[in-house]
Amino acid sequence: MKKKLAIAMMLLFASSPSWAQPAATMPAAAAEPEVPRDPLGRDTPRGALLGFMRVSREGNFEAAPEYLNTTLQGLPAQELARQLYVVLDKRLPARLDELSDRPEGRLSNPLRPDEDVVATITTSTGNLNIVIERVQRAGETAIWLFSSRTLDAIPQAYGEVNLSSLDRHLPAVLAPRIGGIRLFHWIALLLIFPLVYSGLGALARLSIPVARQVVGLRRLVPTGVSPRRLSGAIRFIVIALVVRWLVATSDLPLLERQFWMAIAVLFTIGAATWLLLHVNASVERYLRNRLQWSGRSDVASLVRVSRWFADALVLLVAVLVVIRRFGGDPTAALAGLGIGGIAVALAAQKTLENVIGGLSLIFDRAVCVGDFLKVGEALGTVDSIGLRSTRIRTLDRTILTVPNGQIANISIETISSRDKYWLRHFLGLRCETTPRQLRAVVAGITRQLSAHPAVDRESARARFLRFGPSSLDVEVVAYLTARDWSHFLEIQEGLLIGMMEIVEQAGTAIAIPSQTLHLADASPLEAVLQPTARRAKEG
Repeated sequence: MKKKLAIAMMLLFASSPSWAQPAATMPAAAAEPEVPRDPLGRDTPRGALLGFMRVSREGNFEAAPEYLNTTLQGLPAQELARQLYVVLDKRLPARLDELSDRPEGRLSNPLRPDEDVVATITTSTGNLNIVIERVQRAGETAIWLFSSRTLDAIPQAYGEVNLSSLDRHLPAVLAPRIGGIRLFHWIALLLIFPLVYSGLGALARLSIPVARQVVGLRRLVPTGVSPRRLSGAIRFIVIALVVRWLVATSDLPLLERQFWMAIAVLFTIGAATWLLLHVNASVERYLRNRLQWSGRSDVASLVRVSRWFADALVLLVAVLVVIRRFGGDPTAALAGLGIGGIAVALAAQKTLENVIGGLSLIFDRAVCVGDFLKVGEALGTVDSIGLRSTRIRTLDRTILTVPNGQIANISIETISSRDKYWLRHFLGLRCETTPRQLRAVVAGITRQLSAHPAVDRESARARFLRFGPSSLDVEVVAYLTARDWSHFLEIQEGLLIGMMEIVEQAGTAIAIPSQTLHLADASPLEAVLQPTARRAKEG
């Protein structure tokens, strides 16, 4: 019985039921399958429109009906697709970047979330909305198709569309396409437009003198900007406006109208950039002139660098506008510029430190051109202040270039900026000077300092200070007002000569350092002199 029970238990565990298996061996839940994308690109309104225009432009009208929400089949469906393509190719606005590229559409009309208006074209019976609607078929993903309501109005709109006179009279030699654009468009861009630009320039050169005399053109143009320089940007704007007008009034194919609209946009952005660069140059010249008149010539380098930054900002904005206008994402470009800026900042750390130091020197005016200062152990006059370094003309007439980062971190003694000069001398009188003579000298020096116009009376003093080793020392202290160091030396010279006269009038004299030797016993001296005297007598 026990053997049978043991065999039964072994069979039970060997069967390994699902509840007895470890959790790690449980199969993982299957991932949800991704929604397959439509092979014809009909997942979004933009994809449906561009896909239809692409296959129709290639002449594949067998696949074109796949973009139509119609019950027609075969040749009738292909003819309807061809008529729709002709209407769109001739009347569809050239700008298509506003179309939604999301599966749910723009959702501009909450009452009809499954419809998206691609464009509105003008017909004899009124405006016709080109509508793309989202269709959900059984067992298939939702796709965007041209609505049946729009397709019903296409035959009538097609009857109103005629070939333009340009197409009727276009020679066959100009019909070949390069990049989808017919040859005569490239000829117009590369040959006719330069001639038009030159013609407008000649017209501007003739009209500017007349306009300056008649309407005072100089008052209308910013200072420092020549009207001839502005004429180039104005010519680009005129050409862009003419191109936009011609595109709006012509029946050119959609691809060619998009081509010319892109050219007009580039001309407009280029002209605006050109004008802003001229404005930056004009502002720089104006500020430099004002700073020179006000004596702030040291800020001229800062104005020039500010103009460089402004020009770089204008060019950057122009590039971002072009990227955004032609359907790109400027966010990636900005992110790249940010990463590149960090890399440049790390690589040019010392240079940026000097530039920031130069900016602090210019704004704080801690150092100005012409200042006589002491930097470390060097003495000299500031010759120029740049963004990276400051140049100092030393007393040896050499140029000392100091990085601005070092100047911003060390102590600078600006000698030329002091308002007064300190006069401090010790006048040593002979030790034989009597008290009466000493009082006469001190009183005379005090009167001399008080009477001199360059001496600050509150700081002037003359006092008997101490008994020196070989003189009686009188301290003379005063602050002098002088134009510069040379003027101070001139005033000091006159005061010192006057002090000499005061000492002479008092009956004493300036002490000359001297030493007196006292001999206590003469025997050592005689012992030295006797042999010498004996040899002299014998000789």
